[in-house]
Amino acid sequence: MGEMNQPPPPPVAVPPPMVMQPIMHPPVGTGAVFPPHEQFHHLAYCVHSNPSWVQVAALAFLHYLVMLGSTVMLASTIVPAMGGTPGDKARVIQSFLFMSGINTLLQTLVGTRLPTVMNASFAFVVPVLSIAKDFEQNNYASSHQRFTHTMRATQGALIVASILNMILGFSTIWGAFARKFSPVIMTPVVCVVGLGLFALGFPQVGKCVEIGLPMLILAVVVQQYVPYYFHHYHERITFLFERYSLLLCIGIVWAFAAILTAAGAYNHVSLKTQQHCRTDKSYLISSAPWIKIPYPFQWGTPIFTAGHSFGMMGAVLVSAFESTGAHFATARLAGATPPPASVLSRSVGLQGIGMFLEGIFGAPAGSSVSVENIGLLGLTKVGSRRVIQISTGFMIFFSIFGKFGAFFASIPLPIFAAIFCILFGIVAAVGVSYMQFANKNSMRNIYIIGLSLFLGISVPQYFHEYTASASTGPARTNAGWFNDIINTVFASGPTVSLIVASILDNTLEFRGYENDRGLPWFMPFLHRRKGYSDPRNDEFYSFPIRVHDVIPSLFGSAGLWLYSHSAASLPA
Repeated sequence: MGEMNQPPPPPVAVPPPMVMQPIMHPPVGTGAVFPPHEQFHHLAYCVHSNPSWVQVAALAFLHYLVMLGSTVMLASTIVPAMGGTPGDKARVIQSFLFMSGINTLLQTLVGTRLPTVMNASFAFVVPVLSIAKDFEQNNYASSHQRFTHTMRATQGALIVASILNMILGFSTIWGAFARKFSPVIMTPVVCVVGLGLFALGFPQVGKCVEIGLPMLILAVVVQQYVPYYFHHYHERITFLFERYSLLLCIGIVWAFAAILTAAGAYNHVSLKTQQHCRTDKSYLISSAPWIKIPYPFQWGTPIFTAGHSFGMMGAVLVSAFESTGAHFATARLAGATPPPASVLSRSVGLQGIGMFLEGIFGAPAGSSVSVENIGLLGLTKVGSRRVIQISTGFMIFFSIFGKFGAFFASIPLPIFAAIFCILFGIVAAVGVSYMQFANKNSMRNIYIIGLSLFLGISVPQYFHEYTASASTGPARTNAGWFNDIINTVFASGPTVSLIVASILDNTLEFRGYENDRGLPWFMPFLHRRKGYSDPRNDEFYSFPIRVHDVIPSLFGSAGLWLYSHSAASLPA
């Protein structure tokens, strides 16, 4: 009975059936998506911040060396074709350097105010060689007389053609054109600003590979790998190698080239190889004067010819296109906002004034923004305006004291070409960064950027190959000035890319796609209307001295005087 009165055992808890919970994966792209940044975060100094004066001087000298390479290349291209001697080439380089210093100072003070170096442009090769060819058949007593006559004709053409940029800039026509820009347009244009100069890169390195290739490898290792692997030992070492390694690399490879020259390594090679490899084949040091100040009309009275002037206008226009794209690259690497349309317009107008002065002072080519110096801003991470302004002192100094300038100008060109491989690549990559402000997944944008980028490289390549094989451009009408314009405009990658991208972006599905085009972000920088423009525009692009801030009391006193006298004359 006792067993029957025992309570029943408690029920056994049965666990609920296990339900497989789905594994929660992070969303696609997590960890790989970076928000857009208007400014690069790794810059040490931006436009209006300045390093110490010692650093400023060292970086300014480096900027001078970098721009010197393309100056010597351009002079080596046009002076022999004009009938010039090594002495004439030295004087042309001096004129280029002198005017580069003047124009750079003007642009950094009252132009865009960006840290841009203005240098002689390769866009002027076609019209200058065309002028030289016109005087090739004439009978001259000497080649120097032919050179002088060609220089005078080039001066006259440049003086007249420079008026075009003054009109486009100061009439704000260029500004109206710039207000149609967008990130979709700037992406391929800035890319081609760097990629379009590939002919000055490894093709020139290959002309003396035993000097150019070591320079390229050494520059990459010393500037990038050494700071990365040795930053644990001493921060000062990292700082020096990151910022000034190019000076060290140039010195090492230049000394190596001098040793090869002295050892007779190039005694039994072709003359062309000697010109590219030897350190004593430029003849610049022996032919350059000790002291020579470029002065107005140093080659004689300019010769004004309508055909040559119209032909030169094509190069003047191209320089405006190329400089516009270069300014957007500079703004990114200097930590500034995109340049407003009004600033671009005044820059083009001032560029015209600079070309006018170049024609007067005897420089056979106009100037545009130096692309290699833009890349150097990114390589050194210093976008200071003061550095560029101090570099103009080196340009002017070495243009006057010719022997000292010729010493550095005798650096073998493959050394400069190796540096250009790095610097031009940095500028091209900056163009890619503009795409972050537009819709990267829009097929419309991909189509416009792809076509503009490809044509910006392919069309000039066709013109260059045609000219190399036929000794003349594809345009071969009876009007020589028209041929020069067409052959110059379409031989410029940034010009072709900017024209194609501007037409497509402003005509192809342009309404209702403002967000895809990146206009909500871009427009406040291009416009300077109150309440609409970005307030940071004045921080980077305003003039150093504002007239209404300097003399406000004068206008205030005059206004009070006029008001009191007008009030006294009114009837009570």
